[in-house]
Amino acid sequence: MTKTKTTNTNHWKRSTRSIIYGASLAPSSHNTQPWVFRVSGPEIELWTDRSRALPENDPDDRELIISCGCALLNLRMVAADDGLDAQVELLPEPGEQDLLARVSLTEKARVSLVDAHLAKFIPHRRTYRQRFAPRDVEAPVLDEMVAAASYEGAQLQPLLTDETRSKAAALVADGDAAQWADPKWRSELAAWVCPRRQGDGLSVPMLPAALTQSAIRRFDMGSRVGNRNHELTLSAPVLALLSTYSETPGDWLLAGQALQRVLLIACLHGLQASYLNQPIQVAALRPKIQSMTASGSPQILLRVGYPARELAPTARRPVDDIIEFLPEE
Repeated sequence: MTKTKTTNTNHWKRSTRSIIYGASLAPSSHNTQPWVFRVSGPEIELWTDRSRALPENDPDDRELIISCGCALLNLRMVAADDGLDAQVELLPEPGEQDLLARVSLTEKARVSLVDAHLAKFIPHRRTYRQRFAPRDVEAPVLDEMVAAASYEGAQLQPLLTDETRSKAAALVADGDAAQWADPKWRSELAAWVCPRRQGDGLSVPMLPAALTQSAIRRFDMGSRVGNRNHELTLSAPVLALLSTYSETPGDWLLAGQALQRVLLIACLHGLQASYLNQPIQVAALRPKIQSMTASGSPQILLRVGYPARELAPTARRPVDDIIEFLPEE
């Protein structure tokens, strides 16, 4: 190998490692981080890590693929911030369902300044599960979020009337009741409760982790959790439904990219968000939440507002655990 080729290889390794770290800061169900990136020179492939699937919570791997879509959007943003153009091919090999995207990076004099700017907010995005500050979100900001979803091929529909918000809140509580009544679902949730040092999952301090796991497995807390989430739904400054035009893995990838662009636009304006997906996850409730959309398939029920306090970043796996450098041809 010539010195020039070695230098170029090392350059791409350093660059892609930084880009993939940024991609890994995306949200994922139960913080499973279900992605692997395979790198060959300036080409990055995004693969699912099905060992991190949630068969009880997400039997069709819909949210797993949406999570990977969020990571893909981050990858595009960080690449732009590094002065690189990211050409993305979704589902490039139909016979290989775990290969979700192939990204080719090229140096470019001009990249999207919007994407490069939004990349700076990736480390500041949080999943905010607490009550938001009592402050309204202005209409122009909400319009930007709607436009962000549309840019990625999805729809963000704010639920503006008291009637639709009340209906959504009731469905969230019904979803909590259905899920917590299922011992298999509780067992799967408990398995992802872990000490923060583990780098993934739903982090709690080390000593309470075992106690929390045991309580989740043993007790149906659907009523208590449902009441809390019902209140959080009704009190959210913004409640919105993210939908796609159809229901395929490709649509789920679009939904993930749309969701992450919406979240970063929100973060740009000082907002944070969390998810109330129970009515979408529970099959019996999904037609009811779908009836609230203008058209298409509901993917994410989102609550957005101004955080009442700052949160620490969520634990992340080491980059070396999610990246594979392949030999260049």
